[in-house]
Amino acid sequence: MQLAYKKIGHGKPLIILHGLFGLSDNWLTIAKKIARRHTVYLLDQRNHGKSPHAEEFNYDVLSDDLECFIRDQDLDEVRLIGHSMGGKIAMCHALKFPDRVEKLVIVDIAPRSYDHPFFHNVLKFMIDLDLKIFKTRQEIDAAFKTVIRSAAIRQFILKNLDRDDDQQFRWKINVQSLYQNLPLIFKAISNGRQYDQPVLFVRGGASDYILDSDEPQIKKLFPRPKIVTIPGASHWLHVQAEEALCDHLRAYL
Repeated sequence: MQLAYKKIGHGKPLIILHGLFGLSDNWLTIAKKIARRHTVYLLDQRNHGKSPHAEEFNYDVLSDDLECFIRDQDLDEVRLIGHSMGGKIAMCHALKFPDRVEKLVIVDIAPRSYDHPFFHNVLKFMIDLDLKIFKTRQEIDAAFKTVIRSAAIRQFILKNLDRDDDQQFRWKINVQSLYQNLPLIFKAISNGRQYDQPVLFVRGGASDYILDSDEPQIKKLFPRPKIVTIPGASHWLHVQAEEALCDHLRAYL
């Protein structure tokens, strides 16, 4: 599968992998700030952004998509930054191809399994929502207030809105496939291997995605982790704590 992407900067190749509901544009501001020393590739995962849709959606095929992209770009060693679902893809890829991943940054996700009702509720709401009855984004935003209180997170989700040739709203993401494959998205990462290089884990102080109790499982797969916390930040660190996240990325990269 050929993924849509943006490319900026000059230097060592660095690939940024967004999370569920995300797209490459979400990380563009951060990418510009670290592009002075890197050629940054911002990918749209399958079923997201401008990339193709597919029924199959799991970490093996997402890692295969990434490997195909790396080969198509004729890259040798790469640096990976992955947020949430993108972090699990990055972890999976580093375990499968440890010699190809020079540096690894995982943003607010652990390798364990998850069961967050938020994503289930939002995807079900998106499936059931009849976009044909809405004329403006503001009307859709108002409808989403019943499931998402945060205006910032609603705007993050609504970046997935597009219009078709008839100017009717549609979703860029493949909501049906993502909803059906949620159990696989929440699945733990483990393949019996280890990635022995230092790994930076960045977590939000107001997030429950990386807990102190996750450290033993992290160390089984990544024996040399550095776990840093951004106080007050939720799961969407790249939206709510952009500068602090950039400081950690620059220091590590």
